[in-house]
Amino acid sequence: MDYTIREITEEEYSILEDFLYEAIFVPEGMPAPSKSIIKQPELQVYISDFGKQKDDIGLFAEVGDKVVGAVWVRIMDDYGHIDNDTPSLAISLFKEYRGFGIGTSLMKEILRVLKIRGYKQASLAVQKENYAVKMYQKTGFEIVDENEEEYIMLCRL
Repeated sequence: MDYTIREITEEEYSILEDFLYEAIFVPEGMPAPSKSIIKQPELQVYISDFGKQKDDIGLFAEVGDKVVGAVWVRIMDDYGHIDNDTPSLAISLFKEYRGFGIGTSLMKEILRVLKIRGYKQASLAVQKENYAVKMYQKTGFEIVDENEEEYIMLCRL
């Protein structure tokens, strides 16, 4: 599948709401939550006022002229928070575009951008059941902590 990866423009920040919803892991056989779930404060931290902090960086993947995936980072006190110098990462793709390597390419590109901008590491949290754990490990993330449901993962740049 042909796709391109590019930086998110300011006019497109609102699209991150769609990708935040897509990033919510829904275990097999479970119903998806209502889209209103993204209004919860613990999820709003990922997108609220995105672009206003110097550490807000985002990339989109496009197939043709359709945005099909997003990866974004910011310094925030989220599930994967390590410290105030480590950006936390969020990534998602629309379901029909998963499995084509687009997510891996988005991950590699955001890590490259972070390294160029002088960051030493990036973190994320992922539910243990999520198939994406393997992709994160393939792109350099290691499990540094865990709780009952999630892994906290870190990638040194």
